[in-house]
Amino acid sequence: METTAHDHALTTNQKWTIASTSAGFALENMDVLFLSFALSSIIAELHISGAQAGLISSITNLGMLAGGILFGVIADRFGRVKTFSHTVFIFAIATALMYFASNIYLIYGCRFLAGVGAGGEYGVGITLIAENFKHKNIGKMTSIAAIGGQIGAILAAICASVIIPTLGWRALFLFGLIPVVLTYFIRRHLHESDEFIAAKNAVKDPRKRVRISALFKTPQLAYQSVALMVMVIVQIAGYFGLMNWLPSIMQQKLGLSVSGSSLWMIATIVGMSIGMMTFGSILDYFGPRRAFGIFLLCSAVSVFGITLAFNEITLLFAGAILGFFSNGMFGGYGAVISRLYPTEVRSTANNVIVNVGRAIGGFSSVVIGFLMDRYSLIVVMGFLAVLYVISFITMLTIPSLHKLGQVNEG
Repeated sequence: METTAHDHALTTNQKWTIASTSAGFALENMDVLFLSFALSSIIAELHISGAQAGLISSITNLGMLAGGILFGVIADRFGRVKTFSHTVFIFAIATALMYFASNIYLIYGCRFLAGVGAGGEYGVGITLIAENFKHKNIGKMTSIAAIGGQIGAILAAICASVIIPTLGWRALFLFGLIPVVLTYFIRRHLHESDEFIAAKNAVKDPRKRVRISALFKTPQLAYQSVALMVMVIVQIAGYFGLMNWLPSIMQQKLGLSVSGSSLWMIATIVGMSIGMMTFGSILDYFGPRRAFGIFLLCSAVSVFGITLAFNEITLLFAGAILGFFSNGMFGGYGAVISRLYPTEVRSTANNVIVNVGRAIGGFSSVVIGFLMDRYSLIVVMGFLAVLYVISFITMLTIPSLHKLGQVNEG
């Protein structure tokens, strides 16, 4: 791992690592949200049903799971930098191909391929950060990279508002080619960490295969992997519920316009970004159990703040506070996974655990839609609150998280 002469000075490779991963996460999030903004136009033009449209996101999530498993293993075997650039290239090309999609089946194919690239990109990027920074700074650095994703969401909203009314939804997806430029800079300026090179050289058989079974080789390790998956499932479920449904709920509850609900989304994203930086600092200083404990319990309480909003101002505050706690934790999962698993399976662990969470947690929007049709907003928020409590209890049962906290205190 690289070290610096001063704690706050970054080496050139560290700067490029943060810049590349932040940009990668931003562009990945733009890709995902392009679909959200274009969905109504796609439905109208291609005359597809709501069920067919809903399946697009599910297929994207399944692609993420497949890509996460595939590229996690490839990155552990052949290297982080090459793999990272390949994953960015795949989701960039797949996004641009949406321009030519003339029926729902071509859209399914493009979105699955985009998911493969995006799913592989996350874990590899987080691993690059983990292996290029000191352990005491990983939480903060992964949170900085995660904030890049929130910037991508804002950029997607701006692009969609300008491009769709003038050039149509297809032109929006051509912006997916922008990441291709990023791959050039990644390959030119990034290099593998000393930690990865040392681990690779230590392996007697250079062709030794990295296996997913390494995450489950003992009962304790298997429980740790499954428990972390449960926590990520809750994280993704809360995020999808927050961003997919609440704007519509607020339009009905307070009679807000689309622009008013967009302002709410921006306030929530700002809250998320501040929460990520705060969580990363708490994680690095106090350890994961305290950091996750505070944020999970506060998330379980803050979801009910939405139900108390009575005008646009209180709604903005409620959204920002909920975003602060509910999504502030996102960067922390990569930091914790990277410290709990050895170098030789680190990318695999990040990609498998996080993308299983994405694939399962992404279906929360279906559950929330079901609850909305039959119950009150209090019940919907209660469902999310119970999920956060489940994650909190699960977190307390992972012994290795307590050990990480002891290391931090030491």
